[in-house]
Amino acid sequence: MALKVRVTQDRSFSRTIHLDGRLDHDSVAVLDSELDKLGDQPVEVLIYDLAGAEYISSAGLRSIFAARKAGPEQFRRLVLMNAQPPVQKVLDLIKAVDLAAVFGSVEELDRHLDAIQRKVVDGSSI
Repeated sequence: MALKVRVTQDRSFSRTIHLDGRLDHDSVAVLDSELDKLGDQPVEVLIYDLAGAEYISSAGLRSIFAARKAGPEQFRRLVLMNAQPPVQKVLDLIKAVDLAAVFGSVEELDRHLDAIQRKVVDGSSI
């Protein structure tokens, strides 16, 4: 499924990025384009609603977290919410491990993230 991105402004101090589909190397440009449209608008909180995100790769993770590093005046806080089990498993992994110390390449990391997400979807134990 292609990635669909929708940005909403529910409060004056925040923007919510709604993701629907797969956030991977092939679709990350869609998210980056929407983030670029936010331009220099100061936003206190950038919220990613992951309810519709069915898959995330290292390219997707880089894009999400690069927005936070865009500058202290642009996005001060980053919130990820409503992650489905496969994506939540990946988020749990990145909180628990220094990925650069564990994986020798981005390709190796992506193979591992893909395997984790497939196991969660298939109902296999990790």
